[in-house]
Amino acid sequence: MGLTAVVQAALAAAPPLTPDGDEAREWAERELSKPVYAEAEPTLFDRIARTIGDFIASLFDTELEGPWAPTLAVIAAVVVVVLIVAAFLVWGMPRATRRSRVAVAELFGEAESRAASELRAAAAKHASLQEWDAAIVLRFRALARGLAERGVVETPPGATVHGFARRAARAFPAHADALEHAAGAFDDVRYLRRPGTAELYRRVADVDDAVAAARPLVLAEAAR
Repeated sequence: MGLTAVVQAALAAAPPLTPDGDEAREWAERELSKPVYAEAEPTLFDRIARTIGDFIASLFDTELEGPWAPTLAVIAAVVVVVLIVAAFLVWGMPRATRRSRVAVAELFGEAESRAASELRAAAAKHASLQEWDAAIVLRFRALARGLAERGVVETPPGATVHGFARRAARAFPAHADALEHAAGAFDDVRYLRRPGTAELYRRVADVDDAVAAARPLVLAEAAR
């Protein structure tokens, strides 16, 4: 038997390369059952996002006609707003807050990373122990840090307490004198080494509370 005859006999004995209907379905099911296809399928979140996107696109791609057109346009706008609000509720607001900008900054000659609320708590703890010097210094720092967190008055490196008090007074003119007195109390115990008292601490705490509860008059001028 020649080589050609052998090849022809082998081809004749081999199974057909074109499957019938049942074989084709079986091959397809076996192939699609492989894990790689399951991993490539869109998730439930992908399907929901695609459905919402298609819905919004259909609202704006369709030309609205007739007396109901303005109403449908308003409904479409409301739907978009609701979806945006829902996204913020699910994923949260962007966190580029002022707190991150003042997380680590020099505050009247010392590096300070605590928030205003933390400084107030530390000051109150010292006050409960009648450690008035530390209580006064920390409460005044809390006052300055609180205004920086609100974006009212910045305290760049090298800022003095009296310079801060003047800038804060432009935003809170009704508390100008109290702010200056608080700055003086800070200077007395921090630099002049005069002993702090409960009265001095109370003055600083009072103006801090008052300013924290007040609305600034002019943000732009106060920040200069």
